[in-house]
Formats: sequence, C-alpha cells, structure tokens
Amino acid sequence: MIDTQSVKTSSNVPLTSQGTDAAKKIVGRKRGILTDTIGLILAVTVTAASLSENALEIRLLDQAKEKYPTPSKSWADTGFKNAVVEHGARLGIDVEVVNRNPDARGFHVVKRRWVVERSIGWIMMHRRLARDYETLTASSEAMIHIASVDNLARRITDETTPTWRGTY
Repeated sequence: MIDTQSVKTSSNVPLTSQGTDAAKKIVGRKRGILTDTIGLILAVTVTAASLSENALEIRLLDQAKEKYPTPSKSWADTGFKNAVVEHGARLGIDVEVVNRNPDARGFHVVKRRWVVERSIGWIMMHRRLARDYETLTASSEAMIHIASVDNLARRITDETTPTWRGTY
C-alpha cells in the first residue's frame, strides 16, 4: 500500500527543501511511505510538499523493487494516475488504484487503504514526527524508520503504544 502525507515544517528547515502542497494548502514537506500488507514500512521518501504524488509514488516503487525484488501488487489512492500504473507495470508490479465509494457518506473503510493509513497514524504518535523538524530530508526519512522499528518492537512485545497527546 502506498500513501503520502503533507506535514508542516519548523522554522529551521531550509526553504530549498520545502514547498506548498496546493491540494492541502500546507507549506512544508511531503512524506511518502510504502507498506506491506500488515503495515510494516518497506520504503520511505521525504521531499518538498510541492512535488506531485505521482513522482513520489514512482520513487517509492523504485526503492521497493530495488530492496525487495518480489513485490507483485500494490494499492494506491485516487491521487495516483496512469503514469504510476505504467511505471509499476514496467517494474512488474500491478498497481491498483482504489477508489472511494461515491455513494457512501462520511467515513468508511476503503479496500486495503486502511493498512497504510494506520501505519501513518502509528508514526504520527511519535512526537518528533508530528511536524518535520529535520534540516535534511534524509534525517526525516531516518526518523520515520526509527518510529517504524519502535512500533515493530512494541508489536512483538505486545506493549501498548504510549501517546503524548493530552499530556502536559
């Protein structure tokens, strides 16, 4: 599963690594993650928020294919277009764009998309990732990997994930 998230940046982030996500009206960076079917992060990329979701998706597919040569299927939301599907086909990955049911009102679970949304929620529970504080995008990617390792360790040990929300 593939998804992106736009986050605001702190004041110490260089302007050259920031951008404006026009769709979400956020000035900052865009994180892209690719997860497996149980929500473990396989590939991460962090760029300026002005970069299109399609370009981010292509980077993620390239990373995943380089690290893990066997993926054959991927799901993405409607923000991803034909260029991504075609690039996935060249890599041997069937990219399926999952559309939301237009008749359903309010929140409802979308096929396979909840896995990556849950993974984004898990990494957002780490206070350092609530906003992008890192000067380098590589440092931001490393922080996401650290949060992913922490979440995996908590899942293995059956420890509950603490939250910083509501604390003072």
